[in-house]
Amino acid sequence: MFVPFENLSPQSRVWIYQADRKFDSLEEKTVANLLEEFCGKWNAHGEPLKSSFKIDKSQFVIMAVDEDFHNPSGCSIDSSVGVMRQIQAITGADLLDRTKVPFYIDDNIELIPLTELKSGFATGRFQASTPTFNTLAASLTELENKWQIPTEKSWMAKYLPKPALIS
Repeated sequence: MFVPFENLSPQSRVWIYQADRKFDSLEEKTVANLLEEFCGKWNAHGEPLKSSFKIDKSQFVIMAVDEDFHNPSGCSIDSSVGVMRQIQAITGADLLDRTKVPFYIDDNIELIPLTELKSGFATGRFQASTPTFNTLAASLTELENKWQIPTEKSWMAKYLPKPALIS
């Protein structure tokens, strides 16, 4: 059962998908219509899921389920991945590539391959203070409080250059 995103419980579970590019306005409307229809029918073992979605910055698709109402099952989660595949087919935007990390650089979202993190920090392309997005947020509360964060507050902090020891 589709509900407005803001009406979900703060403990609702979220899944975040990042597109490899921004959706244009027509694509975003198409994606929103598809997701609203999907959420309206989304269920687990025949029980409706109280669910919603949000498209953020025209590039992130955030799906949410209020687990206090009914828990999603493995099959229902798989079906949400299926709708992401549909979106990919319609828009040509890749939503399932987890090998890139979003950074907010010069007012743009740049997706940096995991293999380039160390060198990007070493060369100064991005720093500890460079904003990133917490695509691993598990709940609406975490999403609201820790969505756009400095890199040093994310799991990527381990890739930051270590300061030299002064003797």
